[in-house]
Amino acid sequence: MSPRPKRITAPEFTALKAAGQKITVLTAYDYPMARLVDEAGVEGILVGDSLAMVVQGRENTLPVTLDQMIYHAEIVGRAVQHALVIVDMPFPSYHLGVHKAIESAGRILKESRCHAVKLEGGADQEEVIAALVTAGIPVMAHCGLRPQSVHQLGGYKVQRDQERLLADAKAAEAAGAFAVVLECISSTAAAAISKELRIPTIGIGAGAGCDGQVLVTYDLLGFTSGYVPKFVKGYTDLKSSIASALKAFRDDVRSGKFPGAENTFQ
Repeated sequence: MSPRPKRITAPEFTALKAAGQKITVLTAYDYPMARLVDEAGVEGILVGDSLAMVVQGRENTLPVTLDQMIYHAEIVGRAVQHALVIVDMPFPSYHLGVHKAIESAGRILKESRCHAVKLEGGADQEEVIAALVTAGIPVMAHCGLRPQSVHQLGGYKVQRDQERLLADAKAAEAAGAFAVVLECISSTAAAAISKELRIPTIGIGAGAGCDGQVLVTYDLLGFTSGYVPKFVKGYTDLKSSIASALKAFRDDVRSGKFPGAENTFQ
């Protein structure tokens, strides 16, 4: 029997930057995908509130609830043996005061096998990040485009206020965040911010100057319906492969080819 893989901790995740290792993070929402992603050797797995759009078919991330996030986090947590598992705190679970934020994040860690939470914001969430860290809860921050603030931002737009982006990222670091996601900002700004911070920057639509990259796993597998952002790179066309297999099953049943003798008990 092969030895159990060593679990990556939040401090070890942070230390990858100083070691000069680029960091990989992918999303997972269920057991079989989480197993595959973990076995691929990525350093982080994000149970993202993107499940509202990817799994539930919602138009944005706002409708997903804390209970739903915990449900998916518990499933993913059971599958993962190596990667650091980070769970998005859904809207508005960390906007209801410090004590409520600690209660919500505490539930995520207590009711799943996950290890850290992620919340959107920088300077505006500095107090909450610090309180969570003081309570022993590792926090990944998220600056730039914040999908939970899509209505306030006026849509999914590239964020170009470099001074504010840097201030947000540095505030998150000062509050104790172990890493920060930079979403949909210019590559120039992302590279500059990455050089300023001691903690890793994880980019999504932020260029190669970040310390790591995160994508929605379904996007890179070509399994996404509808709009695919510019920053996504498709590594395969799983959607077409699945559609072909499903149609082949339908045709085999209709023609009598399935089930055959090899699929039947005598």
